[in-house]
Amino acid sequence: MLRGRFVLLAAPLALILLWAAPPSLHTAQAQIPCCLDDPDFEERVEEEVEEEVEEQVEGRVDQAVGETIEESIEETIQDSIDDSVESTIEETVAGVVEDTVEESVEQSVEEAVEESVAVAVEDTVEESVAESVAVAVEESVEESVEETVAGKVEQSVASTVEQSIEETVEQAVAGSVEQSVEFSLADAVEERLETEIDSVVNELESRLEIDEARINTRQWLVMAEPEVFDELAVKGYLFDRVTDLPGMGLLLAEVEAPSSFEIYDVREGVIDVVGRGRAEVDLNHVYTAGAPVHHTVEGSTPRSVLRFPADIEDMPLRLGMIDSLVDTEHPALNRANIHRQAFASEGASLPSAHGTAIASIFIGRDQSYLGLAPQAELYAAAVFEQDPSRGEIASTVSLVRALDWLMSSGVNVINVSLAGPPNRLLEKALDRAALRGVVILAAAGNGGPMAKPMYPAAYTSVIAVTAVDASGRIFRLANRGAYVDLAAPGVGLLHARSGGGYATSSGTSFAVPFVATAAARLRLLSPLEDIRAALIRSVQDEGSPGRDDTYGYGVLRFAG
Repeated sequence: MLRGRFVLLAAPLALILLWAAPPSLHTAQAQIPCCLDDPDFEERVEEEVEEEVEEQVEGRVDQAVGETIEESIEETIQDSIDDSVESTIEETVAGVVEDTVEESVEQSVEEAVEESVAVAVEDTVEESVAESVAVAVEESVEESVEETVAGKVEQSVASTVEQSIEETVEQAVAGSVEQSVEFSLADAVEERLETEIDSVVNELESRLEIDEARINTRQWLVMAEPEVFDELAVKGYLFDRVTDLPGMGLLLAEVEAPSSFEIYDVREGVIDVVGRGRAEVDLNHVYTAGAPVHHTVEGSTPRSVLRFPADIEDMPLRLGMIDSLVDTEHPALNRANIHRQAFASEGASLPSAHGTAIASIFIGRDQSYLGLAPQAELYAAAVFEQDPSRGEIASTVSLVRALDWLMSSGVNVINVSLAGPPNRLLEKALDRAALRGVVILAAAGNGGPMAKPMYPAAYTSVIAVTAVDASGRIFRLANRGAYVDLAAPGVGLLHARSGGGYATSSGTSFAVPFVATAAARLRLLSPLEDIRAALIRSVQDEGSPGRDDTYGYGVLRFAG
């Protein structure tokens, strides 16, 4: 199109140039006589001039256009290079910043930690980041532009990037370091808090536990493996009495407490010598059988409130019980297979009412009375003694020694019909028994719906049993709580009375033998089965759907 416009202008322009041509040109033309009269002469001259002018104009125009296009191309190339460099720089910087920023997850550490960490790492981080970014940008730019341009851009970009992301990178790195420091501090603080909390709890426990109604004598006890006592002896610890517990592989030591005695201080002193978790230190707590409700009317026999499968009659079950002394002269028990051992204080008066009642529910056999498993072998550990002011009581020492005897005798199901406060030594002994496959069941307590959890029933190693009547209604004085596991008949039960005859009583203690017998049967039939789970499968749900604080998982109906 450009050339076409120049051709259209050529004719008028030729006439102007002809008129302005030098005289020699006119003269030269006039000296051609042969052509003057030629009618085509003017046309030919005009065409020649037109062609010459066109060539000259086109050359100049081409040159001008070329220069214009060249300048335009150079500007376009320069713009493209600038855009490419800028895009590359932005992408590189964005990539570096994004990767760096993404590593920062938490930036809310204490102000003191942030300032100290930032100051410590700032100089090193700036140099390292500037060098890394400069190299990364240089390689990226060199791939996009010529070496000469890259050389100039590299310095500018490195400086710009360093300044623009320096603050962000510092924050990101500081955040990353702070996160690591935070985790370390969290672990350290957690460990410190656990120690402090344990100390506070121990101190509170020590103040609460020093209650004359809750301890047998002003004693403190230590239970641990034999080598621990060797270490304590080296540090000067002397004990009044040490009892071997072969069933558990432990030793139990007793020490009379001075008037200024603080159990927390003693406990920490022992821990300082042997380390935490290697020894248990506590008081010699007192436990009771609870206060059962006695009735004047004749109650229901064990076999009439819960029928076991017929095979229970001939099963050689081995049952253990920790209770009071058993009156083996009673007609319902004088032919029973009972092994007795007393663990109360030497010379103490041993009551036999509660133990006799529980034993008769297990294995009683008389003309008009039949227990749950009359052919079973019963190991009866007597731990109760008669106290002038507190009635029938048992101590931590007697409980631990009784539990060890039953374990040594090969008993794998133990009925505990007593309740009291928590105790570290008793808890450790029960845990060790459970680890060796012994199933331990205990009464939930007769303190009423608002009573605190009672031990050992509230320990996780123990199955806590509450009581219901023949219609499945909960015993009105039974404890409630999250620790209650199962319910069984325990209201209005007929049982043997120490010295002869029978009586009717209610209480959670009387419900435990039903679950213990079911557990012993399951253990004999399926030695490797999870007994707790099997018992739960055998219950009938009562109360709120599912587990509740009143019935636990439900009422034992049939331990198939």
